[in-house]
Amino acid sequence: MKKSILSKKIATLLKRFSLYLYFVIFISCREEPFHKEMLIDNPAYDKAFEYVDSGQGDSSFYYFNAAKQVFIEQGDSVSVAKCLINMSITQQEQGDYYGAQETALQAVPFLNQNKAEHLTFLSMNFNALGLASYYLKDYPRSIFFYEQAIKYSGDPQNTLVYRNNLAVSLLDCKKYREAQKIYTKIIKGIHKNPAEYARVLANLTRIKWKLDPTYPAIHEFLISLKIREKEKDFWGQNASLGYITDYYENHKPDSALAFAKRWYQVAKKIASPNDQIFALKKLIKLSPSDSSKYYFSIYSTLNDSIQKTRLAAKNQFAMIRYEVEKNKADNLSLQKDNADKAYNIGRQRMYTAGISIFSAVVIIGGIFWYKRRKERLQLEAQNRIKENQLNISRKIHDVVANGLYRVMTEIENRENIDRDGIIDRLEMMYEKSRDISYETEVTKPEQQDDHSQIAELLKSFVTENRKVIIAGNDAEQWARIHVDIKEQITCILQELMVNMRKHSQATNVIIRFDWDVDLLRIYYSDNGIGMSDSQVKGNGLTSTGNRIFNLNGKITFVTQAEEGLKIEISMPIL
Repeated sequence: MKKSILSKKIATLLKRFSLYLYFVIFISCREEPFHKEMLIDNPAYDKAFEYVDSGQGDSSFYYFNAAKQVFIEQGDSVSVAKCLINMSITQQEQGDYYGAQETALQAVPFLNQNKAEHLTFLSMNFNALGLASYYLKDYPRSIFFYEQAIKYSGDPQNTLVYRNNLAVSLLDCKKYREAQKIYTKIIKGIHKNPAEYARVLANLTRIKWKLDPTYPAIHEFLISLKIREKEKDFWGQNASLGYITDYYENHKPDSALAFAKRWYQVAKKIASPNDQIFALKKLIKLSPSDSSKYYFSIYSTLNDSIQKTRLAAKNQFAMIRYEVEKNKADNLSLQKDNADKAYNIGRQRMYTAGISIFSAVVIIGGIFWYKRRKERLQLEAQNRIKENQLNISRKIHDVVANGLYRVMTEIENRENIDRDGIIDRLEMMYEKSRDISYETEVTKPEQQDDHSQIAELLKSFVTENRKVIIAGNDAEQWARIHVDIKEQITCILQELMVNMRKHSQATNVIIRFDWDVDLLRIYYSDNGIGMSDSQVKGNGLTSTGNRIFNLNGKITFVTQAEEGLKIEISMPIL
């Protein structure tokens, strides 16, 4: 597979680590830590890369974790993701695959697939997740992650790496045909690179052998090994020797033993404990009894060492995270203590200064307070007078003006005038006017029930050329409404009818009452000439709007020139 080269120093460092499956030894299968593209004001981030370059994984992990906290506080999500991906790579190098998977997953929320500058790191993170899943032998999941890495990759070299990794997982998932397609496509474009050609040739040969156990794979395996020896590609030699040992194991055990010994020596040379383990397993199986015991002793010691190292690494990374979080909590506690001390000192100084100027402030403040209080009392008195005048004006408008207009309308439009009724109404308005002068509550007569009074009010505006249609005027519903609300509704309806009579020239007026459990809707419509904006905002309708607002209601006007007027009023009635 092709190595994704982001730094020559990192590439050299990464050669110390290998896959733990002897038949999958590809340098390019590993994700590399990536250096920052620009200077970042985060000393811990710089320090982390110094330890990456010196091969101190535990220290680099510590400083990447510390740098991550700084980037979180700065709101730099991409740099947070970089730290997490590098931490995941470090955990993979130490064999903490579950931890590596967990850390890489933490990076996902910090990367946005809709931002072009995030895509490179998103693909790297998916590749890291694919590697962790692969090492845990979760091949279907690793295939998914590699496909995602390919999807978001915009770099041809990195894409080649991800395709190679995908092919390895497909091979181990026994999807040989799919893996063969990938390798067949790759091998066509890498003849100029001997090391890469040898690697892909070896893997393509393995697939052919898996598909057909009688396939003479040894010839191509030896060609690949010879190229790798010429290129001094020891990791590649390690892989080829493992494949050849497998090939000879069942039908030429002597040849298999010879290549297994060479494999073991190369694995020691590249300091790959996992590959040494795989080579020792073959030597134990293929060697005579005495030699087998010798190799078994080495195998047991090395295997125990690997397990202890991996467990120690896992615990080490957990402790590093714990220490970082503990230090963060301690720093926050120290900052809080310092802030409390500074606050107490500042408060004491403020208290001393406050006592010094308190007397002057009280004297000056008292003078201003007295002056302002005097002005405020005068203003309140004036406002009370104005408010009282406004209330009287509103009552005169509602009780006297609209009442007189209603009487005038009846006199004008009825041939047979009920003189007694007219006199009663005028007398009633006189009484109400006198009550207003004494600021007493105006009460409605009790001789009529509510729905009859509403009907009489609305029908009083009927003329020879104007019809008034009433719907929903239900006596039982009116009985549920408080007397104050009824009075306000009566004034609202009277105001609407007066405005209609004055301005609309309507011949048909419809008023409909819709009753809900706790809401009354009044729909008014006529076929008049409509209303202009200035008319809608006139004093009468402004007063109507204020009444409705005071009842927590709402009024809506729908008017178009020469197309009539529609008004919807809604208000709570409980």
